[in-house]
Amino acid sequence: MSFFDKLYNSKFKYPMMVLVILLGGLICGISFNAFIMPHKLLSGGISGIALIINYIVGINPGILIFLLNVPIFLLGYKFVDKEFIILSLIGMSSFSFFIDFFSFLRDLHLVDDIMLSCIYGGILNGIGMGIVFRNRASQGGIDIIAVIVKKYFSINLGSTSLIINSIIIAIASLIYGLKPALYTLISIYVATQVLDRVQQGFDIRKQVIIISDKEEEVVKEILKRLHRGVTYLEGEGAFTGKRKRVIYCIIALNQLAKLKQIVREIDPNAFMAVSDTAEVLGKGFSQRGV
Repeated sequence: MSFFDKLYNSKFKYPMMVLVILLGGLICGISFNAFIMPHKLLSGGISGIALIINYIVGINPGILIFLLNVPIFLLGYKFVDKEFIILSLIGMSSFSFFIDFFSFLRDLHLVDDIMLSCIYGGILNGIGMGIVFRNRASQGGIDIIAVIVKKYFSINLGSTSLIINSIIIAIASLIYGLKPALYTLISIYVATQVLDRVQQGFDIRKQVIIISDKEEEVVKEILKRLHRGVTYLEGEGAFTGKRKRVIYCIIALNQLAKLKQIVREIDPNAFMAVSDTAEVLGKGFSQRGV
């Protein structure tokens, strides 16, 4: 168990979660001010609405984000898990604060190329949102609305977010033209991809199933040379009717080549299936349920 896993499973769990949520708000605040707003780009959700109003009348986006989220959080407190709402309130408040705190970055024009701004802004925004979501929180807005809609109408979160964001982008295209809206879509897409990667984690694991006539020898070498746990699954050949034990294990990506070598040395005719696994929790892996 890593140092951070130990923290997440101790009395420091919630202070640690709050610190990471604040960090996520800080990263998103930098992303908006350094890359998104200098080029008059938008984002999805409540922050997108706040940016539209800011570009038109000049009201600070942080204040707008906070005010627009108040009725949503009041609704969410009634219908959504209380821990999620409280942590999301911290996430939303920190984002609202940092998007105004780093406003000086807008005048620096760190990146003149709008495409690079879309990419870097999307990456930073995705990282910020991802570490917030990994800590059972959100930054408010349509995330909470999507949770409520899913709970009562069984519409998945992605569909609700897509519909609302599409409406916001459509309105923005009518006001500012099609070009900024298209660049905004690029930024949102990049942010979404990075968010997914952060939520799943960068510590990639592989799920392996091995069917061999020499399963005991294969398992012995896996335990000895890879130091990974192995589980036997009971299987039966559909054609032969022969029963045999199927080897199942989870390994790190950098152990895959060695595992292939072990199987090839012991049983060249063994069947081996390898697939990605998004997240692994438990002994020997991450202990965090976030």
